[in-house]
Amino acid sequence: MKNSVIIIGLFTAFLSCKKQETTTTDAETPKITKTPVDIAYPVDTASISDDLVLNATSSYLLKSDIKANTTGYITHVNAKLADRVGRGQVLFGIQTKEARALGNTINKLDKSFRFSGNTQVTSPSTGYIDMLNHQTGDYVLDGDVLASVTDLSSFGFVMNVPYEYNQMVPVGRKLNIDLPDGRTLTGTVSKVMPSVDIAAQTEKILVKVQDGIRIPENLIAKISLTKHKTTGIAVPKSAVLSDETQSSFWIMKLINDTTAVKFPINKGIENDKWVEVKDSNISLKDRIVTSGNFGLSDTAYVKINR
Repeated sequence: MKNSVIIIGLFTAFLSCKKQETTTTDAETPKITKTPVDIAYPVDTASISDDLVLNATSSYLLKSDIKANTTGYITHVNAKLADRVGRGQVLFGIQTKEARALGNTINKLDKSFRFSGNTQVTSPSTGYIDMLNHQTGDYVLDGDVLASVTDLSSFGFVMNVPYEYNQMVPVGRKLNIDLPDGRTLTGTVSKVMPSVDIAAQTEKILVKVQDGIRIPENLIAKISLTKHKTTGIAVPKSAVLSDETQSSFWIMKLINDTTAVKFPINKGIENDKWVEVKDSNISLKDRIVTSGNFGLSDTAYVKINR
């Protein structure tokens, strides 16, 4: 009986020590934290271009003054500010001072004279009335500027292109013009000004658009010039990480369902969605981390979001 009590006591003490050892081991074992991530695959069908985006300002390069062709009084005005007028359209009527004083008297003496002393002033070009200086009844001198009309044929978008890119805008090249309201117009390089800004070293380029499109002057649009274009292997832009100086780049690639490794890449050109990857051993089947990758260390434990 005494021996049985001793055996039971020893067995109980053994179980207690084993339980304490297990509890201590569990407490000392660290828990593995897995970072939730999203993944994507590289593509070889993305068209990536390196674009130079420049501002272009709408402008009428030529404006014509409409001048009085005699001294006298304006009898009628056939135009208003911002009206579109055609070349040769009668805009003003002028009666000379002498005709106003003597015209009726001479006609009463001899009606065959048909003396009126009235002249007409026409528009020198097709365009829009930009300035209107006189109204009916005004007294004007010969040569006074009555109004100003923009020459519609001289309208276009003027952009300043750095001289090193002048070969990208030859005369006749088609360009897309993005307006602030979301519209895109097709323009054609019409003229290259034969001078360069001495400070900025830029060259003025005139891009003309289709006639009949009503665009206000001094509107700022965007024109993109493509410097390079590629269709090689590309990864999502959010997958590419870099150091503080942006001298080295890498992605986090999964080697299994729970481990992501740091994979250096040689970055090419990029756009707002894709980054070209050059000289890197990347397969279209590789799983690339696109979110949750910031700050991950090499061989990090991850959990794929489903």
